Amino acid sequence: MPRRPRVHLDGLPLHIVQRGHNRQPCFFCEADYQRYLHWLEEALAQARCELHAYVLMTNHVHLLVTPQEAQRVPGVLISLGRRYVQHVNRVYRRTGTLWDSRYKSSLVQSGRHLLACQRYIELNPVRAGMVADPADYAWSSYHHHGLGEINDRLTPHPDYLELGVEPRERQAAYRALFDGHLDRAALDHIRLALNQGQPTGDSQFHAAIEAALGRRCEARPRGRPRATGN
Repeated sequence: MPRRPRVHLDGLPLHIVQRGHNRQPCFFCEADYQRYLHWLEEALAQARCELHAYVLMTNHVHLLVTPQEAQRVPGVLISLGRRYVQHVNRVYRRTGTLWDSRYKSSLVQSGRHLLACQRYIELNPVRAGMVADPADYAWSSYHHHGLGEINDRLTPHPDYLELGVEPRERQAAYRALFDGHLDRAALDHIRLALNQGQPTGDSQFHAAIEAALGRRCEARPRGRPRATGN
């Protein structure tokens, strides 16, 4: 079966997931997470991509970015992956691949869908049972959005900025979004969109993407998708 073509468009938010090969660990100590984030920041800056949210899990990463030039996104993942793999192989005296060869991605509609996607990303450690609260996990953007921790690699999305006039007001409003977990329908929608490489949004958003591409997005299957992890 041929692979679905990735859908990346200039100026539209993009949810990206890259997993470890065979879901094996990709990070082994604190220094690994720090190096990855440093090189991620450099790669995104060179490609003129804004980073809105992220989480680095033990065996995969989630990123929410907006590229000015969408065609440069694959190069970001390739160059970052190569650089990080070289580091891991050298430090841990290993050889071979570290990441799955193909990352997954989904365009995200601004508004409630984007904020849901951002919550989905930052709640990964909670869903995985690693922590009880996203604030207890060090390697995500929640500390910036919910607690006001300075993180220069992030560019808050306008939807986040609209949560309040002042930083403390925004942070309180954002924390309030985490009082309840994402419902099953929202989780399934985000996961299915990622697995199929389709947009995360409503029917009007899908129609706009189809018009921009000049072709139809593939139909989604009916029923609840099979769980595929975080």
